[in-house]
Amino acid sequence: MSDATSRDATSREATIVKAQKPESSTVKQCCAAAYDSDAARLLLGNSFHPGGTKLTERLGRLLQLSPRTRVLDVAAGRGASALFLAKQFDCPVVGIDYSRKNIEVGNEEARANGLDSGVAFEWADAEKLPFPNASFDAVICECAFCTFPGKQAAASEFNRVLRPGGQVGLSDLTREGALAPELQGLMSWIGCIADALPLSGYEALLSGAGFTVSLTERHDGALVELVRQVQTRLLAAEVMVRLQKLVLPGFDLEGVKILAKHALAAIREGKLGYAFVVASKQVQVFSGEAAA
Repeated sequence: MSDATSRDATSREATIVKAQKPESSTVKQCCAAAYDSDAARLLLGNSFHPGGTKLTERLGRLLQLSPRTRVLDVAAGRGASALFLAKQFDCPVVGIDYSRKNIEVGNEEARANGLDSGVAFEWADAEKLPFPNASFDAVICECAFCTFPGKQAAASEFNRVLRPGGQVGLSDLTREGALAPELQGLMSWIGCIADALPLSGYEALLSGAGFTVSLTERHDGALVELVRQVQTRLLAAEVMVRLQKLVLPGFDLEGVKILAKHALAAIREGKLGYAFVVASKQVQVFSGEAAA
C-alpha cells in the first residue's frame, strides 16, 4: 500500500470514528433507505440476516408455527422471511417495515407467489404498532431489533399485540464489552452493530416488557459466514466499479470495507456474535381462577 493510500485509509477511519450516536429519526430513515437499496441486495442477497432461510426455519420451528399461528414479522424488509414462513409452515403472516418501497415490493412478491391471501405487508413503526391488542400468536424480528432506537418500547409493543401465551422470537447481533471506535457511527447502526446488546440485555428487555424467556441459542458461525460473504462481494463490486461496469450512487464502498474489517476482528475476539431469544407472553391468572 502506498503512503498516499495509507493516509487516505487512516483519514477515512478517523472520519468514521468521529460519528456520534445519531438521532432516533435519523436511524430509522437511514436504515430504511439502506436496506431497500440495490447496494444492500448486492452485498447481502435476498435474505438480510445471518443464516438466511435456514435460520429463519429454525426460529419458526422453535416458535412451533402452524396453520393456526398468525405471525407478525417486524422489520420484514422485502418479505423474504415472511414468504418463506408462509410456504414452510402454511401460516398467515403480516410483515411490517419502515420502508414504503419494501412494503410495495413485498406485496408484489406475495401476489407473484400466489400467497397474497395469507401474506400482507404494511408500513409501520416497530415502536408504535398499528394493531389491536392480542392480534397475533407469534412475533418474529430478525437482525433488526438492535437497530431500534426505542428497544423497550418495541418490546412492549410486541407484548401488547400478542395473545396471552403467544411467543416472540428474536435473532440478533450480540456484543460483549467495548467495540472499536470504527464500529460506533451511523453506518454501524445501519449494520446492526453499534447498538447491539449482550445476550442478557435482550433477555432483560423482553422480561421488562412482560415476557418469560424460554430459550436462547447461539449462532455465531452464521455471522462469520455473512461478514465473509460481504467482504467477497465488496471486492467484486470494487473491481466492477473501477471497470465502470457497476454504478452505486451514494454508496460508501470504502466505508463498508472498513466496517466489515473491524466487525470480523470483533467476532474473532468474541465481542460480536449472533443469537436467538425466544420468550412467551405471560398468562395472567386472576385470584378467582387460582382459587378454583
